[in-house]
Formats: sequence, C-alpha cells, structure tokens
Amino acid sequence: MFQKIELQNIIEEDVEMVPLLSIEEDDNTNEENLPKVLPILPLRNNVLLPGVVIPISVGREKSIKSVKKAYKGNKYIGVIAQRDIKVEEPEPSDLYTIGTIARIIKMLSMPDGGNTLILQGIRRFAVKQNGTSEPIIESEVEYLADIPMTDKQQEKAMMDNLKDMANKIIELSPNIPNEAKIVLNNINNIKFLANFITSNLNIELAQKQQILETNDTHERVQQVLKYLHQELQLQELKANIHNKARTDIDKQQREYFLNQQMRAIQEELGGDMYQEELNRLKEKAKEKKWSEAVAKAFDKETERIKRMNPAAAEYSVILNYLDLMVELPWNETTQDNFDLKRGKKILDEDHYGLDKIKDRILEYLAVLKLKGDMKSPILCFIGPPGVGKTSLGKSIARALDRKYVRMSLGGLHDESEIRGHRKTYIGAMPGRIIQSLKKVQSSNPVFILDEIDKVGKDHRGDPSSALLEVLDPEQNTTFYDNYLELEYDLSKVLFIATANSISEIQPALRDRMEIIQLSGYSLEEKTEIAKKHLVAKQREAHGLKSNQVKLNDKAIQYLIHNYTYESGVRELDRVMASIMRNVAKSVATEEEYNVSISTDDITRILGKPKYNHDKYSENNPCGVAIGLAWTPFGGDILFIESSVNKGKGNLMITGNLGNVMKESFNTALTYIKSKADDLKIPAQAFTDWNLHIHVPEGAIPKDGPSAGIAILTALTSLFTQRKIKAYTALSGEITLRGKVLPVGGIKEKILAAKRAGIKEIILCKDNEKDVDEVQADFIKGLKFHYVETMEEVLLLALDKKKVNNAIAF
Repeated sequence: MFQKIELQNIIEEDVEMVPLLSIEEDDNTNEENLPKVLPILPLRNNVLLPGVVIPISVGREKSIKSVKKAYKGNKYIGVIAQRDIKVEEPEPSDLYTIGTIARIIKMLSMPDGGNTLILQGIRRFAVKQNGTSEPIIESEVEYLADIPMTDKQQEKAMMDNLKDMANKIIELSPNIPNEAKIVLNNINNIKFLANFITSNLNIELAQKQQILETNDTHERVQQVLKYLHQELQLQELKANIHNKARTDIDKQQREYFLNQQMRAIQEELGGDMYQEELNRLKEKAKEKKWSEAVAKAFDKETERIKRMNPAAAEYSVILNYLDLMVELPWNETTQDNFDLKRGKKILDEDHYGLDKIKDRILEYLAVLKLKGDMKSPILCFIGPPGVGKTSLGKSIARALDRKYVRMSLGGLHDESEIRGHRKTYIGAMPGRIIQSLKKVQSSNPVFILDEIDKVGKDHRGDPSSALLEVLDPEQNTTFYDNYLELEYDLSKVLFIATANSISEIQPALRDRMEIIQLSGYSLEEKTEIAKKHLVAKQREAHGLKSNQVKLNDKAIQYLIHNYTYESGVRELDRVMASIMRNVAKSVATEEEYNVSISTDDITRILGKPKYNHDKYSENNPCGVAIGLAWTPFGGDILFIESSVNKGKGNLMITGNLGNVMKESFNTALTYIKSKADDLKIPAQAFTDWNLHIHVPEGAIPKDGPSAGIAILTALTSLFTQRKIKAYTALSGEITLRGKVLPVGGIKEKILAAKRAGIKEIILCKDNEKDVDEVQADFIKGLKFHYVETMEEVLLLALDKKKVNNAIAF
C-alpha cells in the first residue's frame, strides 16, 4: 500500500528545518497571500495533495525553467498531474484542470543537469485561464475551499476508522516500517489524514486525482476508506498465500530440529538410535555367506548412509535396501532328506494315484543323493482343476524337508511384480520372488508358480517374458532384480509351475519347463480319495467324531455319480461338506439320524440328483452321434446333431463352433459325397435337401479336430437313415483320404465316457498306447475299438438296417 519515501541528506544544515507535516499552513494560509498566476509543473505519475511533502525529480527543460523561476521568486509553484503519462512535452490541454499550489522547500542540482525538489502541498486550485505555454506554462488560478464536516462525532469515528485500517495494512505489509504507525497516530486533522493516506496509497493516478477534485471532506474520506478496504483485502490475501507457502518449509524445519534434539537426547542417554540400527545391520552382515560383489555393495551403501542426514528422504530408502540385503538368505539352504522310502510314504499319504509325478520326484531325490548337488528341475504340472496340482507341491516340500512358498500368477500384468522396481521410484519394492525367498529364509525352497497359464500382458509389460530368466536353469544362477541391483542365485530353488491348459503358456516359457500331465480322476480314484482324505477332513472341519457319521463305498459312489461332474474332487468336497453340516445340526439338536449315510439320506439332504446320465444312452434318432471332448476342466461328452429339410442343398452349421471344427464338417460332407454310391445315398439328397448341423450348449465355444469321426458318423447316419449303436462314443480326426488320425486327452475323454455310462468307444489305432497307460480297473466295463480308416468307423458305429419311416431322399 504505502510507498516508501526517503528524505535523507537532502536538507542542508544551514537551512531552517521545515516540518514534514505542515497542517497549520494548509489550514491557515490566507488566499490573499497566495499568487493568482502560477508557473505550472506537470507531474507525470503522481498527484500532490495539500499538506503532503514529496520529493520530485525534474528533468524536462520547460519544467526546470518553471522551477527556477518560482525558486528565485516567492517559491510557490502550481503542481498539476498529466492526463497521459506518455506525453513528453505536455501542453496546458494535456493537464488536469485542478491541482495543488506547492512551496519549494529545497532544490538540489544533479550532475545530469536535472533538479530534485522537496515540495509541500499548500492548497487546491482550479485553472481559471491558461496563459502562456512558452518558454514555461503559466496559468491564472482560482483557489478552492473544502466543505468541512459538521458532525464532530462522525468525523472522529471516520478518523479512527482510517487509522485502524491503515495500521492493519502496515502490519500486513513487510516493506512498510512500523514507524509509519507513529506518524499516522500523531495526525489529528481528518483532511490531512485523508490526503496523507491517499498520497501513499498504491492506486491509479486517476483515482488520486478524483480524490483531489472532491470538495466535500466527508465524500473524500469515504473514497479513501473504500480504497483502503480494497488494499486491506489484498494484503490479507497475500498474507494467507505467504503463510500457506511457509507451512511446508516450517514443517520440514520443525522435523529437522526435532530429529537433532532426539539425536542429542539419545547421545546423552548413551546411544544414537540411527547408529545402533547401522551397527545391527553390520553385525548381521558378518554372518552372511555372500559373495565378494555383494559384500562390496553392502559396504558402499553403508558408507554412503553414514554421511547422510537421517531426516533426508533417501536415508530411509537406503536403510530399507540394506535391511533387505541382510535379510535375504544368500547361499543359505535347508538340508534335504534323502530317505526315498520316507519320501514315497509322505507322497502316498497326501495324494492317491499320480504315480508318474511321484516317480519323477523320487528320481530327483535319488540323483541328488548320489551326486550330492544338482540343478533343480523346472517342473510344470498340467491338468484340470481340483486334481491336486498345488497341494502336490506342498507334499513335495514335506517329502524333501524343504521350505514351501507359493506365488499366484493368475491375472498378473506388471513385469515389476517379478523383477521389482528400481529404488529411485517412491514406494519401490523388490519383486515377489525375492520377497518370497526373504520370507522363507531359504535359498532352496519348493517354489510353486500357480496358474502360470493365466499370466496377463498389457502396456505395463509381459510378466511371462520376465519369467524366462527365472525358469531357465542356465540363466537363473544370475537372476537380476531391479530393486536389489545384484545377481541372485535361484538355481537351487525347485520351481513347480501349475496350469490348466498348455496352449495358453508362452512357447518360449513352455520350452524351459518339464511338462507333466495330470489326468482327471476315475470313479475308483475319487472313491479312494474320499475315503482316505475328504471324509476325515470334512468330519474334523465340522466338529464330528468318527462314530457320529460314516459313508461307505456305495454312498460315496452315489454322490460322485449323481451330484458331481468334474475331473477333480472339489465339487465332491463341497457336497460332502453339505452332508456333514446336516449331520452336525442333528447332533447339536439331539435329533435321531442314521450314522451310516445311505443313498436315501443323501437324496433327502441334497435333493434329487443333479446330473442325469441316461440321456447319453437314449435311443437317439438318425443323425445324432456322441463325441468325446477335452477341456481345461477335464473330459466331456459332446452331441453332434444333424437334420435335413426340403430345399436347394444349403448347409447351416450352428453351436458356437471354431474354424477347425467347421472344417471337420466340410471334410466329412465332402467324403460322404465322394462315397455316396458305396453308401447308397442318392445324389438328390445333397441338391434337393438343406442340411443343418448343430452342436448343443451354444453358449460354450467349441473347437478342435477330435470330433471328426463323430461328425462323419452323424452325417452318414442321417443320409443312410441307419441309427448309431447305443452307448457308443467316438473321438478321432478325419482326412479327405479317408484316414483316421490320433487325438489327445484320451484319459480325460475315457473317464468322461465312463461317467456318462458309455459302453463302447471308437478311437484311432495310434491312441491304443494312451489307453494302455490307464489303469485297467478304471476302464473296466468299457470296450474299445481301434480304427485306421473311416470305412471301419462306419462299419462299427452304424446299424445294419435302415429305420422304419426313413426319409425318402
């Protein structure tokens, strides 16, 4: 608000001192003693008000002449503000018509030829008539009288208001000295107080001129109060912004001083908290079996943190890094148990079946026992849900006496979850592999990478590509984590990945792993698993004793056959839990119930059977075949339906089918057309009839070549009007040459067929070896036919005679 005015070293010692605030002269100067014609001094960017003393630098030639003339005479000069400050040589028309007569208190000549004046405003005047403008501007003036305030009480109130607001502005403004308050408080004339404040207000020149031109003292004071109020609001806003900006700095300074005080207190009590932490880390580092490179990196970071202020943000980052280094199990391993008999016993206790996997683990143990050291294999268990892939990893860890850690990869998108973040980022952490090893405190745990086929990929990176280094035995000896920034040996870790579908795993990643297929469980296997594991588990989970509930083989098989339809045993586990809850309620309420659960009890508790297997053994019409399919969730049964209607030989295929399966339909149809004469199918059957082929459950996508012979059989059955033999299912790929090719997932398909009540299965001759791998007990009651050509398929699958009421093509 207030402009700083300095009047140092201007008034000489031999000059009589003139008071800075000459109120009496302003009030009492007689108009008759003042000249009527005045030399005019134009002011470029200021307005002089009566009673106010200001310094002015005069540089324009015409203005210097006016000042010298006045100074040599009576020292009175008229001061008028310019309308436009850009005008260099103003004429009378360029000036306002109202100004202030001033007395020249002092004039000093400057080295550049200009003059510095000390002027004191005396009284307001209006230009009556402009005289000459050369060599100086002179004007005839008329002096103006102020209209005084009549209400003394109101005058005092307004004066107090002016002083209060001005004092507040002085307090809020850092550039105004506090001595300005003393000056304000010593002014007792309201007109001069208003003029003094106006002169020092930081407002526009036109606004100051308007105040000067106002005759009514009350109105003039009101204008000054308005501008004061605006200035006060501005200063308060500036102060608030300044205080907010200082808050963060003050907080940091406060924390710094508190930290310094805390350190001083700790030192007085006999210890430094930060130094104690560093000493703890150094002591733990001495026990580590790390390499020279790791020790060097630890020493370097330790020396760095010593020179750092504990209040600095980076201090905690380095401290956390050092803590990770000493917590990691560098070359620290658990002792493997090489007792193969014990290992086999533990694996058999926890899991029924799965002989291939158990043999592979025992082989690994045997080589480790003989050689003493070997790189751990990278295993990948592929199989449907619920067959025990993840839990098998825990059993392997128990058999080896190793630590167990599991990391779920399902839905993982960010590569840094594997490799970690760089320390420069806020909230950086090591990858989950390093974190897991730190957690188990061992460099040779059994490490389960669960659901590796469900790893995502987006703009944040490709985690499956980051896993290439982890799962490569030739590279994982020097695994590099972005946070750790050091090589870590993962070669002693036994990595076991699990997945439902091998096709979803990246090819380069698949190549690095030893794939072990886990098939679904047969009815006999599920029965044994239920007897040995599930019944006891659910009984214990529901607080029941062995003499309070019993399930025999018949009840368990009834449950499996009628209330579950899966490759694993998760659904079986859930329905058993339902039975146990019902029994627990009866025990708790002391109701009578059957301790030995019968099939009738199961129906009462669970309701009617959920799955109907009779539909697969129905006497299906011509054109309907039963195929066998493989899914990531196990084997399944697939109906192939076909029908004809009068038309122009159009083909329609429905059922949410993939391209490969659609090609099988076209291949089968082409083959049938080529063999139409041998099959006794008239040519008009293909030209005068529309063919529609449908695979039910249209909401589920279906694809693959394994339904080829089922499609061929269904279409041949339709066109020849010969039914397909009941209880018969088919699986195999077809070619235009009439050959039948082998397909995969045989064990899952066989188990699905047995669950569905199928009695005969037609497969490719090359799939015979896959059937031989299935235990004979699991396929008891099934008859297999192995074929090489499509003619053999039709001979085995179709009835000899046509049906009654056959379509006449």
